[in-house]
Amino acid sequence: MARFENYQEYQRLGADDYEEDSPPGEDLLVHVPEGLKDSWHHIKNLDNFFTRIYHFHQKNGFACMMLSEFFELVQFLFVVLFTTFLFNCVEYDVLFANKFINHTGSSQPERNKVTLPDAILPTEQCTARIQKNGWIIFLLTMAAVFWVYRLVKVICNLLSYWEIRTFYIQALKIPTVELCNYSWQEVQARLILLQREQQMCIHKKELTELDIYHRILRFKNYMVAMVNKSLLPVRLSLPLMGDTIFFSQGLKYNFEMIFFWGPGSLFQNKWNLHPKYKRSGSRLELAQQLSRTVLLIGIANLLLCPFILVWQILYAFFSYTEVIKREPGSLGARRWSLFGRLYLRHFNELDHELQARLSRGYKPATKYMNSFTSPLLTVFAQNLAFFSGSILAVLIALTVYDEDVLTVQHILTAITVLGIVVTVCRSFIPDEYMVWCPEQLLQCVLAHIHYMPDHWKGNANKSETRDEMAQLFQYKAVFILEELLSPIITPFVLIFSLRPKSLEIIDFFRNFSVEVVGVGDICSFAQMDVRKHGNPMWLSEGQTEASVYQQAENGKTELSLMHFTITNPQWHPPQDSSVFISHLKEKVQHDAATGPPAQHLLSDTPVCNSLLSNESTNIVSANTLR
Repeated sequence: MARFENYQEYQRLGADDYEEDSPPGEDLLVHVPEGLKDSWHHIKNLDNFFTRIYHFHQKNGFACMMLSEFFELVQFLFVVLFTTFLFNCVEYDVLFANKFINHTGSSQPERNKVTLPDAILPTEQCTARIQKNGWIIFLLTMAAVFWVYRLVKVICNLLSYWEIRTFYIQALKIPTVELCNYSWQEVQARLILLQREQQMCIHKKELTELDIYHRILRFKNYMVAMVNKSLLPVRLSLPLMGDTIFFSQGLKYNFEMIFFWGPGSLFQNKWNLHPKYKRSGSRLELAQQLSRTVLLIGIANLLLCPFILVWQILYAFFSYTEVIKREPGSLGARRWSLFGRLYLRHFNELDHELQARLSRGYKPATKYMNSFTSPLLTVFAQNLAFFSGSILAVLIALTVYDEDVLTVQHILTAITVLGIVVTVCRSFIPDEYMVWCPEQLLQCVLAHIHYMPDHWKGNANKSETRDEMAQLFQYKAVFILEELLSPIITPFVLIFSLRPKSLEIIDFFRNFSVEVVGVGDICSFAQMDVRKHGNPMWLSEGQTEASVYQQAENGKTELSLMHFTITNPQWHPPQDSSVFISHLKEKVQHDAATGPPAQHLLSDTPVCNSLLSNESTNIVSANTLR
């Protein structure tokens, strides 16, 4: 008995010791192995803990994470100090040779070669300029306060992630040097085993893969659902541009602050929706309260707009100028937009899983977008490239013959501008060997991104389809422009577009939030329950009881369920979901045995069209949907 007591210890936890969502007045008997009893049992904020574990794995460990945060501090300090130096400590008349410097000491100024130190003011004069400018002092003070705040946050992160490093080494038995050799599924499997031994979550004896995903993606699942149900006001009607999507980092940050963690948000902590939002009796009062919160945050954004705008311009200038000079065509490259990442994201899909899927779809999407050309624009581009290239060739030849040509005023600028013009023009000239097959290209894109509006089918050759695809797969130049305009547009979106939707938002969180034991309040769509949120158009006919309001659009429930089952083969879905997966498996096996080749399997259904990707091909061949 003594040996047994030395090996393990039992602790009794009262209702005051565990999370706020625990059943009141209940005592829990928790088994705690000796040696780790003060470390990993009864973790109060599992959302934060599991999220840090995931980020620690994805960002390659403690050293890489802390080094990145350190350089973010240095970058901010550099931008502020360097900008202050450029505005106050440089004599631009001297630098541009508009003012002559007398190096000889003679009474008559002579034209001398200007050196860089000649254009830099002495320290005393530079300091005096800064002290005379009240705005500079104010902005530097604001920047210093923000930098100190960031420094404190980095120090807190350092302590927090050192704890996670210790957790990986001691609890998960994963050495730091071996971290990159473990997949997230392997780390997750060890977490599930550890729960059985140490009870990190005291409300459930065992955790499932879905519980961990819910903890990490609680708020992201809500955002995905709100985009899926077209609740977020990201579609704007602009003069001359028509309907367009505007969804910047700043706007996304404000949405998350209003809904999830800011002052007046709907959640009372990181895992529980405030009880008053679960009751329908006060929905109008709560909508007015939310409307006031949105108005105040919108006004705050409006007041801070000048400062944020200046920072965005400076950061964009320092980040992209060198890249544009070196590779002008990079602005014509495409990237998945922030809106696209939410629209195309499955419920319960982690960041690295989404990134891998969209990366596989990048080349097909680029080919599809490049297949659209304007004959008129092509003619203009070809001729402009010819004239610009001819002048550029002559200038380059002259500089090769005599390098003193570069000293001629504006000659280097002309060479740079002409090079950019030629590069941009070439991006509008299609490949002469390109074959026009938009339907096939769009199907290749769909095989990876899994979602597209129904009206795209059969209309891949239409410019309207291409324009809508561009909202998901935008030019990098458009992304930069959106971020620059974000401080100006965001306050108006909040005040004039989000506020009128306050009642709809209150109803959404009440109708689509469910409480899960050991997890807290989550978006009900994230349960991937085909019966409650299925769409009869997506192989769930007869298995779903969802109304039009309750069902997820574009088959997101069904596709998310299949994606999660594929990604986590050890997970045991609920009964209704198991029936749906079994039905799909039988259809795949039947069509594989009697139908056409694998690339055309189940081509008559949208769900299987969407699953014709690398991962789903492996499913069909390996029969992993079991």
